[in-house]
Amino acid sequence: MRKTTIKLFVAAAMLLGSASVASAQFNVGRAIGGAAKAVKAMTLTDAQMAAYVKESVDWMDKNNPVLGEDDPYTKRLRRLTEGITDADGIPLNFKVYNVIDVNAFACPDGSVRVFSSLMDIMDDDELLGVIGHEIGHVLKHHSKNAMKTELMTGALKDAVASTSGVAASLTDSQLGQLSSSLINAKYSQKQEKEADDCGYDFLVKNGKNPWGMVKAFEKLQSLEGESGAQQSAIQKMFSSHPDTAARIKKMSERCKKDGYTRPE
Repeated sequence: MRKTTIKLFVAAAMLLGSASVASAQFNVGRAIGGAAKAVKAMTLTDAQMAAYVKESVDWMDKNNPVLGEDDPYTKRLRRLTEGITDADGIPLNFKVYNVIDVNAFACPDGSVRVFSSLMDIMDDDELLGVIGHEIGHVLKHHSKNAMKTELMTGALKDAVASTSGVAASLTDSQLGQLSSSLINAKYSQKQEKEADDCGYDFLVKNGKNPWGMVKAFEKLQSLEGESGAQQSAIQKMFSSHPDTAARIKKMSERCKKDGYTRPE
């Protein structure tokens, strides 16, 4: 695998990629051309929510280097996720972004995006642990609720046209903000714990060893001692997450109770 300078913006950490695609840094952008629509701010349906998420994900896919089916990273992800087709009826689709930022995120429409630099530092079990956790946020509707909050009080806050709750058309910059909110969502410690448990169940349901989640936490914990910018990014991530040692202990005990063998 390629060697690269790693930015440790893992899982739910902030990623404000303003560099060009050529730099291979994740690109959120601030505008999505030709995508403005009118919505009813107070009566957003699940279908409308999914449509906005899909628009945002489609834009990110177009503006970041998505690795092809013949690439080793994509082949690895396909192998790891073989047979994982849906999350409670939501069809899943997986892609790899070839960027230097370290992250992965799952969206309410079932889009799961894994960054190549995350794959560089994690083994197969750890990577599945991260994916399971992120899908846990989808299954518990955390990501959908975060997006709805963004639509209702963020990007659309100043777009409400009348007391009837009908919003004006979204601007390109507002739609760009929605793309950013997909990966910048901040969850409470309660939500993170719920995603842990739900992600565990998801991995088990799909025949995967849930020890991968424990190993992922251990990997992140081992990176807490990194110096300089890496240390800063790790501290930023864990400032909003439950205590790492407690998560490791809880998930380890659950794995043992359920009779799973820890991978070598």
